[in-house]
Amino acid sequence: MEELIRRIRKASDRILQDVVEAYIEVLKIPAVNPSSGGCGEFKRAEKLQSVLREFGVKNITRVDVADNRVEEGVRPNIISIVEGEDEKRTLWLIAHMDTVPEGDLGLWETDPFVPVMRDGKIYARGAEDDGQAIASILLAVRTIAELGLRPRTNLGLAFVSDEEAGSKYGLEHLVNKGFFKEGDEAVVLDYGSPDGSEIEVAEKHMLWLKFTVRGAQAHAAFPHQGINAHRFGARLLLALDNMLHERFGELDELYIPPRSTFEPTKKEPNVDNVNTIPGTDVFYFDCRILPRYFLDEVSSAVKDLCKEFESAYGVKIDVEEVMRWEAPPPTSPGENVVKKLSEVLRLMRGIDAKIIGIGGGTCAALLRARGIPAVAWSTSDVMAHKPNEYCRIENIRRDAEALALLSLII
Repeated sequence: MEELIRRIRKASDRILQDVVEAYIEVLKIPAVNPSSGGCGEFKRAEKLQSVLREFGVKNITRVDVADNRVEEGVRPNIISIVEGEDEKRTLWLIAHMDTVPEGDLGLWETDPFVPVMRDGKIYARGAEDDGQAIASILLAVRTIAELGLRPRTNLGLAFVSDEEAGSKYGLEHLVNKGFFKEGDEAVVLDYGSPDGSEIEVAEKHMLWLKFTVRGAQAHAAFPHQGINAHRFGARLLLALDNMLHERFGELDELYIPPRSTFEPTKKEPNVDNVNTIPGTDVFYFDCRILPRYFLDEVSSAVKDLCKEFESAYGVKIDVEEVMRWEAPPPTSPGENVVKKLSEVLRLMRGIDAKIIGIGGGTCAALLRARGIPAVAWSTSDVMAHKPNEYCRIENIRRDAEALALLSLII
């Protein structure tokens, strides 16, 4: 095993620069999810297909999903199978091509859509989330080919769209079309920790709630003639925050963080001028709920509190579930993919893997819901969605080497 690890490291070191240069060319092409006003992944997918062909990857299939919000009318997904010794099973390596928007440009030190390489890091929107995963998969496949070795099972590569907005046009479509079979396993490179020790096997329920508080608009000089929706919206927000954390406050140490989270996030504009009392106030909560609770419990508690506010303050409150997702059963720590990845981390890095759950949101859950053992894993500085997002080139290399070894022993 030590000799195999040495050969993997030597081979990856020889071809790392070629892969990084190709990865930067892919990263130069914006792929902001259209749900956030972007152009989508089509042009980035075309470039990635070209890179895969240049790297000698065969059996490339593109699966397009219709979406009239983008110029090309479709959202692309790229699939490829590297044949293994056991062709009845497939180990899938999965990364997503779409990104979130840049956010506040004033917080960036460089242009978020012009990749900059500096001090062993690559800065750009999507550099870590999820471009680093794309680069690691490319390097892993090139490394295996460079060694002239064949994976233990089929090695499936999936570069998918729409992860940042629910995966309807990406992995969800592929799962529904039967690309993943019984006996398959998957590593989704879309969650990471700085030393790569955390292997994510479980997620929380997710519930996004929109609250619309309706009062009565009036001149600010005559507040008695109106009902200030903003004031009662603010009170409702704080009351919800307190009630939810108290009522659903149990701990589960598997998860990071170990409790359910209820975060007030987005706030819609109400009035444009200072001297008008708002008649409408709209805000949102992002709820990540431990699986021990039922989503209907949370929804019922929220509605009961809103009814109390309506009676007490004369406002009308509408509650809309913008997104509701129930977490599937977790991947068991006893599954082969968990045990083998843990073994790889021990052999290559001398670390003991930590089996964890997170707040939810990786597309690994879509596979778990269909009985496919899936983990989310990578090594990262956790820069996803942040200004000055970057990935470390060293993390690309280390993860690729781990994936290469995993494919040869799983």
